[in-house]
Amino acid sequence: MEIKILGSGCSNCKKLEANAKEAVKELNLEADITKVEDIKDIMKYGVMRTPAIVINEKVKMYGKVCTVDEIKKYINDEM
Repeated sequence: MEIKILGSGCSNCKKLEANAKEAVKELNLEADITKVEDIKDIMKYGVMRTPAIVINEKVKMYGKVCTVDEIKKYINDEM
């Protein structure tokens, strides 16, 4: 599973990344979590507000920090 955190590196982006790592840990999964900070790469996903989370190349949420439980739901939707 591939999870991408889109954002400039602000505190909300870092919190979303931490929540994603915790969700993966709680689900006992293996996933590649990467940060995408380049605005051109972020725009390729059609995201206008960050932070955003992309799972298996599908934008799941943008413009807010998801909770661990929300991220777990998004992950389960992709399994």
